[in-house]
Amino acid sequence: MRAVGIESMNVYAGTARVDVEALARHRGLDMTRFANLLMKEKTVALPYEDPITYGVNAAKPLVDALTPEERDRIEVVITCTESAFDFGKSMSTYFHKLLDLNRNCRLFELKNACYSGVAGLQTAANFVLSSVSPGAKVLLIATDISRFMTEEGGEGLTDDWSFFEPSSGAGAVAALVSDQPHVFRIDVGASGYYGYEVMDTCRPAPDKEAGDADLSLLSYLDCCEKAFMEYQSRVEGADLAHTFTYLAMHTPFGGMVKGAHRNIMRKVAKARPADIDEDFDRRVSPSLHFNQRVGNTMGASTLMAIASTIQHGDFDEPRRIGCFSYGSGCCSEFFSGIVTREGQQRVRAQGIGDQLNRRHSLSMKEYDELLATNHLVKFGTRNASMDPSFVSPARRVHGRETLFLKEIKEFHREYEWVS
Repeated sequence: MRAVGIESMNVYAGTARVDVEALARHRGLDMTRFANLLMKEKTVALPYEDPITYGVNAAKPLVDALTPEERDRIEVVITCTESAFDFGKSMSTYFHKLLDLNRNCRLFELKNACYSGVAGLQTAANFVLSSVSPGAKVLLIATDISRFMTEEGGEGLTDDWSFFEPSSGAGAVAALVSDQPHVFRIDVGASGYYGYEVMDTCRPAPDKEAGDADLSLLSYLDCCEKAFMEYQSRVEGADLAHTFTYLAMHTPFGGMVKGAHRNIMRKVAKARPADIDEDFDRRVSPSLHFNQRVGNTMGASTLMAIASTIQHGDFDEPRRIGCFSYGSGCCSEFFSGIVTREGQQRVRAQGIGDQLNRRHSLSMKEYDELLATNHLVKFGTRNASMDPSFVSPARRVHGRETLFLKEIKEFHREYEWVS
């Protein structure tokens, strides 16, 4: 079987952040419940940031590292998102243009709630394995943002967001998928998928999220167990407790992952409570570091967890990661892959932790002002010019060229590079 997987990957988490404990206290939330989020801060999208700027800023270092010949072998660009701003035009066309890629290229977009990133990864891997174009690469960009806003001309959020607000973040993961899986080699054929129709969470309007949090938790738990059982039926000898050195799971917030891990270890591995806690600290905690600082990145979440595991785990020897993706509605998948020391070195070379440290820390005053300006770039905006003076320190925090949204003209988005 040919090798396939992630050749290189990068995380981009914007230019601004907010302390989620300070935000929860600002909103008067129940701090006992807040502790269950297992979060520290989250990325906040500024008005001149959108899913395109996040995705391009994640992908550019990967593309720039290629030779001209290697760049021309990118034959597919897949965007994975639930934050698109057009019902028809794919955001992959913007990525293709802004990254100056070969025009002999397939460009399309996938939407399947938080499962989209893994759907894109598997689609990319199967294209490479098909060998219809030997040596071709796929650029996968999973990018999602959340925008909260106050009532126009009024006070308060447009909906009762409660704990959605402190947990919902923004970010992108870009990955080159090829037959040179230096970072993450997929276990081909080792995959269990499970899905059904459920109305747990949804976006019934472009800027509105609705759902049943308790139902979503139950569906997540059910899918995690059943997707792994399907994986186990396809992979001889697979054992939840011993096959995987690490586990990386879709992370709406750390508390949900902890609950899902406890549930599946109790039911499938028959583990004792004390052993479950130790197992969580050892095998799952490395996957949570980025989420605890970025928040839920929806379609990018599972890929973010994989990147966090590679960054923070021990890969002095090749290790297998068991990965679980869940998307509301719903579809889920459990799959696995191998990471080596080389893969860890390549991820660490991207400086993701330093990037998170450089983000501008928003005060509560700046954050509330942001909520009042978010109407400017809500879904369906026809014409708008971005104010570069708004939280201007954030525009140069990374000390390198960063892409920002400049204006919207007759629905078309125009961007600028800021040094």
